[in-house]
Amino acid sequence: MNIEDYITSHIEPEGDYLYRLWRATNVHLLRGRMASGHLQGRLLKMLVQMIRPKNILEVGTFSGYSAICLAEGLDEGGMVYTFEINDEQEDFTRPWIEGSAVADKIRFIIGDAITEAPRLGVTFDMAFIDGDKRTYLEAYEMALSVLRPGGFILADNTLWDGHVLETPKACDRQTAGIEHFNDYLVNDHRVEQVILPLRDGLTIIRKK
Repeated sequence: MNIEDYITSHIEPEGDYLYRLWRATNVHLLRGRMASGHLQGRLLKMLVQMIRPKNILEVGTFSGYSAICLAEGLDEGGMVYTFEINDEQEDFTRPWIEGSAVADKIRFIIGDAITEAPRLGVTFDMAFIDGDKRTYLEAYEMALSVLRPGGFILADNTLWDGHVLETPKACDRQTAGIEHFNDYLVNDHRVEQVILPLRDGLTIIRKK
C-alpha cells in the first residue's frame, strides 16, 4: 500500500457513482487522469461545505467529476455553473452530470468561460479553475472580476508535475502558462494565496 492508497482508505468513501465515472473517464477519454479523483474530490466537497458558497464557477468541466463533487457540498439553493470549451466533450459528460444525485445543482454550459461567464450576471462566491493552462491568467482575471470580496478561487495543476521548476521549451505553452500564472499571482496584492502539494498542485486564493 502506498501513501495515497492509505489516505483514500482513511477518508470519506468516493461513492459508487463517482467511482464508475472515474473508471469510465479513464477508459473512454484521453488524459483521464485530468479528472479530480477520490482525494481531491473529497477535498473540493469539504471546502464547499466550509466556505458555504451559493454560486460556484467552474472553468473546465472535462468529464464532470469535479462539478459533481463541488455540487455535493452545496446547501439547498446553491448552483455550480460549469463551462467546457470543447463541444466534443458534451456527449460523454452531460449524461453523467444529469444522472447524478446533484444534477439540479449543476448548470453545464458548452462555451468559453472567459467570455461567457461574465454574461451570466451572477456574482460568485467560489471558483474552480481547471481549464486550458495556456489561458490560466485570463481565466483567473475573469473569475476575480465576478467574485465577491472574501470569495475563493481554487486553481488546479499549479505544480504541473514539477515542470514549474524547469525552463519550459518554446513550444510548451502549457507549462509556460502555469509558470506565468504562478509568478503573476505571487505579486497580486488583491489576493492572498497558498499552494497545496496535492496531486498536481492546488492553489487556494482568497480575494481581499
